[in-house]
Amino acid sequence: MSKNEIKLMSYEEASDYFSKRDIAILPIGSIEQHGPANPLGTDSIIAEALAKEASRRTGTLCLPLIPVGISFHHINFPGTLSVSERALEQYTLDLISSLARWGVRKVLIINGHGGNLPTLQILSRRAREDLGVYVYIYQWWNSPKLEDLFDSEERGHAAAAETSLIMYLCPEAVNTQKLRDESLSREEINAVRFVYTDEISRSGIMGRQSSASAYRGRELFEKILEDLIEVIEKIRG
Repeated sequence: MSKNEIKLMSYEEASDYFSKRDIAILPIGSIEQHGPANPLGTDSIIAEALAKEASRRTGTLCLPLIPVGISFHHINFPGTLSVSERALEQYTLDLISSLARWGVRKVLIINGHGGNLPTLQILSRRAREDLGVYVYIYQWWNSPKLEDLFDSEERGHAAAAETSLIMYLCPEAVNTQKLRDESLSREEINAVRFVYTDEISRSGIMGRQSSASAYRGRELFEKILEDLIEVIEKIRG
């Protein structure tokens, strides 16, 4: 059986892969609140599951998950962990530098947490300029397939779409008795400032969560994978 996760390979198997392909998948998540019902590792669980399955189906090298991201806005909820933008940027860039040594020129980051995106965009530029590596960033909630299955109220943070995925992938970690819906409290002002999540949502949920189900999660997971595999095939060329 072919191995696709680098942590399971010997250096000879890794060398064989690098002699044939110049692409790798890197999942990045977060450890942060997702409401009373969902596990703190929701983003990491989803990102890693997508990365591993896409890797298996396409034969693309999968790197170990980076589990903690930039989650300062959720920090007032117990258990939330965060690193600085500089720490995530440099750590990820160091990993990519190691890959570049062995001929990798394309890295697909599967980002499970929106708060990571600004930093990942910066490191994408640095990787291109300093290492000659193209970094692509894939976020499942931007998949065009999502709107076909969940309405706008179900697509927010910890709402039905995300909760359905985690109910499918890790049902034992979800307390379905605590599913709830919550509307956001927003300032009516045409300006932007940093906001802590608990200032706009008491539970940490942003939208309708109660319509989530494992069945819907399975359907969504497969639709996202279809989209993700298409992206990988285009990147590979």
